[in-house]
Amino acid sequence: MNAKQARNDAVPTLASVGPPRLLAGLDKAVRLDRVTHLTVHGSLPMPRAEELVELAQNIDLRGRGGAGFPFARKLQSVIDSARRRDGRTAVVVNGSEGEPSCLKDTALLLNVPHLVLDGAVLSAVALGAEEVRVGVTRVDVERSVRAAIEERGPGLPRIQVTRLPERFVTGESTAMTNGLNQGNALPSGRKIRTSDSGLGGLPTLFSNTETYAQLAVAARLGALDYRATGLPSEPGTVLLTVSGARVIETPTGVPLPYILQLCGSDAGQGVLTGGYHGGWLTPQAASSALVSRESLAAAGSGLGAGAVLPLPGTTCPVGETVRVARWMARESAGQCGPCVLGLPALADALERAARGGGRSALDTIRMRINTVTGRGACSHPDGTSRFVEGALNAFPEHFMEHALGQDCGLPVTGALPVPVEPAAQLALPPGPGSGGDKDSERLVVDWTLCQGHGLCADIVPHVIQLGPDGYPERAVAHVPGRLRQQALRAVRRCPALALRIQESASRS
Repeated sequence: MNAKQARNDAVPTLASVGPPRLLAGLDKAVRLDRVTHLTVHGSLPMPRAEELVELAQNIDLRGRGGAGFPFARKLQSVIDSARRRDGRTAVVVNGSEGEPSCLKDTALLLNVPHLVLDGAVLSAVALGAEEVRVGVTRVDVERSVRAAIEERGPGLPRIQVTRLPERFVTGESTAMTNGLNQGNALPSGRKIRTSDSGLGGLPTLFSNTETYAQLAVAARLGALDYRATGLPSEPGTVLLTVSGARVIETPTGVPLPYILQLCGSDAGQGVLTGGYHGGWLTPQAASSALVSRESLAAAGSGLGAGAVLPLPGTTCPVGETVRVARWMARESAGQCGPCVLGLPALADALERAARGGGRSALDTIRMRINTVTGRGACSHPDGTSRFVEGALNAFPEHFMEHALGQDCGLPVTGALPVPVEPAAQLALPPGPGSGGDKDSERLVVDWTLCQGHGLCADIVPHVIQLGPDGYPERAVAHVPGRLRQQALRAVRRCPALALRIQESASRS
């Protein structure tokens, strides 16, 4: 079994601080079917749209997928967009978990899927949406959600589950929407809000698994009782994934060291919170941090998707950073230079520094971070560069020792989990004219559009070579049949839309 398969089969250990809400009932059953779910939680109220917005505002419900965007504002945006159009809407549940350090979506959908579906259904009813779509990436999660849908029986809104490719970027809103719309599950690179145009082009409420589960709990409890636990400024509970293996539900405001202690750990050399797009806490900062957005932000990190990764004193911080950066580079959507070219170059620079590349290697890392930041079609390059920069700042002595050839002597234990196997490349469907003699096709560069990104030469180096100025040497290049799929990939990934496949004149 390879590492990718091992991750697909990973089942988290569950725990709670105090009485659980999201994980309630799991002390008596491994998975809550429909009947057990209703026995534990009771029937689901169906508030009107304005009541649902007011509830989300009163409990300050934020998206639990990483960005922490206010759910009430997102819901209101869908309502406003629908009013400007024909009134139709859709609801999407983001159940993907491309982040290796997170398993909370898996825990919810494997163990309490009906709680998640409840939140999506009450949102759909409030919006008048006829369809709820659930996007997942694991086979066992898909099976659990499909069983839950069958247990609920037919009716409106219709609920469907779709399994998408397991990639870090699959959970990005436009990537998942593209996948659910039968396209490639890749970010669009366009600044289009799903609340304006999402599933099938409809105004779409797009949110994370835990967000919908929290909404279902709040709808049953009411705002006042929901706010009875947690911080007054951040009421309720939150799901954390600790060390990539244990999912724990805790009220907000609980000291982070207490959570680590419950999970048999401590702050070690530092704690990464918020996942691989998050930030590092020093042991000193972690010792006084609370489980809250405000507390972690004040310490220079964030809650993000709820990942908590303590780095033990028995592993090498530099080696762990190199492993994660290399994996993040492989997880590129393959659509723009900063990802396809910049992230591997950043990982290469890290590896040179780790192997004694000198102070200049550290300078190169900083330079690579600057060239990647702010230039991607999605947030992946920024998040990856932020992770690397955070590691440089958190472990400066380790990086300097490695760069100067003074190895720290610590092994790399894999404390920061990443799949060893590269993510499988997404297969592109065959294009027009895919039959017959492909060797009579050519790849044409439109010079009026080409901006010299160089991505095409990286994807099809045997077809396109770059000149000294960084632009393709020729405007027309012959495409051998065996390289047609790569050439199509280059066409579809060109950020400037400057490439096209054209039949040779001899076939006209």
